[in-house]
Parts: sequence; C-alpha cells; structure tokens
Amino acid sequence: MQKFKIYVALCLLAASSGAYAEPILQDNLLWLKKMVIAAHRTDYSGTFIYQSGNYIETSRITHLSDGENEQEKLEGLDGERSEIIRKNDQVWCYLGDRKVMVAKREGARMFPALLPEQFSLLQENYLIRSGDEDRVAGFPAHIIIFQPRDNMRYSHKMWAHIDSGLLLKAVVLDEHDHVIEQYAFTQLNIGGDIDRKWIVPDKSTDQIVSGDSEATPSERTNSHESGWQVYALPAGFKKITEVSRRLRGGRLPVIHLVYSDGLAGISVFIEKLSDKPGAKPGLYSKGVIQVYIKVLDTNLLTVVGEVPPRTLIQVAESVRYGGKH
Repeated sequence: MQKFKIYVALCLLAASSGAYAEPILQDNLLWLKKMVIAAHRTDYSGTFIYQSGNYIETSRITHLSDGENEQEKLEGLDGERSEIIRKNDQVWCYLGDRKVMVAKREGARMFPALLPEQFSLLQENYLIRSGDEDRVAGFPAHIIIFQPRDNMRYSHKMWAHIDSGLLLKAVVLDEHDHVIEQYAFTQLNIGGDIDRKWIVPDKSTDQIVSGDSEATPSERTNSHESGWQVYALPAGFKKITEVSRRLRGGRLPVIHLVYSDGLAGISVFIEKLSDKPGAKPGLYSKGVIQVYIKVLDTNLLTVVGEVPPRTLIQVAESVRYGGKH
C-alpha cells in the first residue's frame, strides 16, 4: 500500500515556463471545469486500483456532497487497516490502531480529485488536447491528454465520465510513453443510495479520533521567516504553501515546502539531523514517486516528488538557507 501509506505519512508530517502558452481550446476547458466540479460535488462510491510497476493496491472510496460540506472516506483494502476520513479540510488518518487528526490538507490531491481548481499552471506547463472516447468500469469516457512542454515532468492521460465528468482513470507516462503509474475504477456507483453511517457529526468530531489519538499541530510560516529557498525549480513550478510543524518524538519543528506545476507536486522537508540519526541518504524510486535524502550541514533534507529523478535531484541540490550558495 505504498502510495496510500505515503499519503498517510504526509498527513502525519503534518515563473512560468517562458514558452508561449497556447490557450486551452474551449471544448477542453469545458471538460476540465466539468471534471473539477464532478470530483467535489458528485455523490459516488466505488473501488479503484493504484498500480506502480508490478505493485498494485486496491482502495474503496465513498464521497458525498450537500453543496456546503464535502465528506469522503478512503479505505485501503490490502494489508493492515488504513483509512482516511475527510470533512472539507479536516482529515482523520488511520494506520493500524493509530489515529491522527490533521487540521489541514497541505496541497494534497487524491484520485479522483487530481485536477487543480485553477488551470493557469496547466496551460503554462502542458499542451492539453482531447483523445478518443473509451469505456472504463462500464462507463463511457472522454480522454484528455496533458503533454509536458519540457523533459522535466511526466505526461498525463485522464478518462472522464461523459455524463458527469467524474474522473474514472488516470495514467502517468514516461518519455517513452510507458505507463509508470495509474489509477482506475474497477467498480463504481454514481448517485443513488450511498452508505452515510461513517459521516462525521457536526457536533462531535472527536468521536472519530477518540482513544489514543494524537494531534499534529502546525503553524504557518513564509519563506522569509524560515529562510529556506529552492533555487533551481523546473520552469512552471510554483510554491503552494510552506508550514512548520513540531512532530511527535521530534525536539525541533520540521519545515515543509510544497511546489506544484498543476499536476505534479514536489515536497521539501528540512529537519535537524539530530532528530533523525538513522536516516540513509540516497535516491529511492517507487514508480512515479521519487524520494531523495541528503545531509545539508546539520540538517536532513528530504525531497519527495512525482517527477523524473533528474528533476528531483536538481531541486534537492539547489536547496539553501538564507540565500547562501
């Protein structure tokens, strides 16, 4: 359950390209808007697979929206219990018997809500075009293709339900058009009678995080306060957020910077090396996800991204404190 656990771990951790950006064709723009609205406002429940290389995991998702509140339950169906329950921006993460409430989702997007609500970064960094129509999990689908404008990111291909616009399938392709990651519904119900017993009551959110739960308080900072900068971001990546969190077991806060180009994300974590004495520097790959760890003076730097290894290494090697090169 690698992808699922990486997301849970991130919960616990509490510039344009310079090229001419062709306008998105009106039909494609309408499809993107339709897909974003469907991901947040459609009631649905279903089972989907996540595949990365030879690794496959299965999850079940239930999503409900009443126009004001958006609620979602995501369950891992393989291995030990793993579950995420979300009400708007509040998230409760379960891993085994451990329960953690996370106050905010810092730039996180999960299938099928993979598209950003603003399309400016997509237009700057990808050529967007329509593909053929297809079928996924028994539903007719319209294909949208995102071709990168450089070799610093991957291609993406998405299948949207023709009637509702809900994303049914999404794949990431390398420079040889080989699939390196995919999500796909295998069973899906849109609308109808959907189980609501798990919904968090408005009057008592602590029912979900009772017992041995632990909080991960966070305090927002900005780049001027933390002093950490990334000097070699690929064109088109913009800072989404920066937070500082004191983690359980750590003596000092961890700085977390998040960057995105509209589809791909890069996270930079800086913490004191003394808090992670057993960390092993190096590059670790799991499908589309790359992790690069290095020692930077008295700090441990961890960079996680959905980008090619060379892109992640470029980012990691350019991280400096206080503008010192």
